[in-house]
Amino acid sequence: LGDVSQSEVDILLLSTAFKFLLFPAYRSTDFEVHRNWLAITHSLPISQWYNDTTSEWTLDYPPFFAYFEKLMSIPASFIDPKIVDLQNLQYDAWTVIVYQRLTVIISELVLGAALLRFIRDSVDPSRQRILSASLFLHPGFLIIDHIHFQYNGFMFGILLWSILMAREGRKLASGILFAVLLNFKHIYMYLAPAYFVYLLRSYCMSPAGAIIPTRFISLANSVFLVFLASLGPFVLMGQLPQLLSRLFPFTRGLNHAYWAPNAWALVTAADRVPFAASRWPSVVKHLDVGLAVNESGVASTSRGLVGDTVFAVIPNIKPVHTFIITIIFQMIYLIKLWRAPTYKSFVAALTLCGYASYMFGWHVHEKAVLLVLVPLTLLASENYAYYKTFVIASVAGIFSLFPLIFTPAETLLKIIYSLIWGGMVLYPLHKQLYEFPSSLPWVLLESFENAYLYGFALLQVFITIFPLMTGGNPDTEFLPLMVTSVYCAAGLIWSFIRLSTLYITQQY
Repeated sequence: LGDVSQSEVDILLLSTAFKFLLFPAYRSTDFEVHRNWLAITHSLPISQWYNDTTSEWTLDYPPFFAYFEKLMSIPASFIDPKIVDLQNLQYDAWTVIVYQRLTVIISELVLGAALLRFIRDSVDPSRQRILSASLFLHPGFLIIDHIHFQYNGFMFGILLWSILMAREGRKLASGILFAVLLNFKHIYMYLAPAYFVYLLRSYCMSPAGAIIPTRFISLANSVFLVFLASLGPFVLMGQLPQLLSRLFPFTRGLNHAYWAPNAWALVTAADRVPFAASRWPSVVKHLDVGLAVNESGVASTSRGLVGDTVFAVIPNIKPVHTFIITIIFQMIYLIKLWRAPTYKSFVAALTLCGYASYMFGWHVHEKAVLLVLVPLTLLASENYAYYKTFVIASVAGIFSLFPLIFTPAETLLKIIYSLIWGGMVLYPLHKQLYEFPSSLPWVLLESFENAYLYGFALLQVFITIFPLMTGGNPDTEFLPLMVTSVYCAAGLIWSFIRLSTLYITQQY
């Protein structure tokens, strides 16, 4: 990594100290999920890992993450044996809180190391230093990992190491690291098409388009060996179908309980708007609007519950529909990547493949927005157009994560921290990259975009005062979440259109 500057050390120390202060903060059920996984991997033989149902929080990540939990369970068993007691459900002693919070901080150093390497040998180290700091201090990681509780920093660190290897021309290493990542968390398969096309075109083929057998075999064998190390034991035990059933639970509905702000959030909201009086089904049934109303759909998506999304008017969406739409969009970017298999083209196509999956995927969780925001950050300093796309996506994406943290103390914390982050990251980049709009239409567009961004302040005021005005009425308690989802979706969809247009029209 070379010499580490004093400012980089300061960022590490200050951010770590701040994360220590968050140890007592709100934690979601994901905290117990991972504690239970520590217990499963420590207490049971590998043959029972994906079969155990002692807790409702069953193991549903790929084997490498299970091995990772197994490794972390060893120190945990010495620190406090109750942490890895399979029957000790909902254990929340300080020993387990401190231990699990520490494992997130320590594993996140994988991300920090990758971001330091991005600064070294970059074309513009000053800008890259801002981007690297923005990712290490990203509000998304703070909210999801250090409060809500997950290990995204660690896994996105592996992704960034893989992208870094591509930047340095070490494409075989890039492919191997991505294969490793897929076996930590399968959500990254949304990025796999971009990797496949990029590595095939730029590593396994000559500029003339001929396959280079030695390279193709090396890449294929390397990826195969990674998957063999991960899945091999379960194949030998005949448990691959059981493992896959845990990884891909297609019985879940189109939308998550809080609608991830994507295309389906707008579709679902459009289905609900004509029937805002859904708590009066008899009225809805007799509305003379010339529409066939599905009564079961009237209440389906109005309560914020996990389950099948049934529309009242719009035809119901099935998993195959979301898959086809996602593939169609990804193909547009992959064709461009095939024709221009450069590093920058790869990062843009990678971002857009993740973006298309987030926009149109099945049962997308709001936390998946990091699949967009992290790689998009690497493009933010290309020019002002990319920067503005990054700003809109970042503000909407980060705000969309706010509902994950709903306790009073943490509410103020997430807002203040995000504002400080924005001031430290967005302002200096704006000063370096700003370009005055070249024509009146662009001036108007810039004004609309800025008005949208300022609108988040009003949205936060609404979210704060609406429950006070309604007195916690159960018929309206989901409305602030719906408004948040729809407003954030508008920005994320616009950013998606912006980024798609930039990638398709620019030369790489």
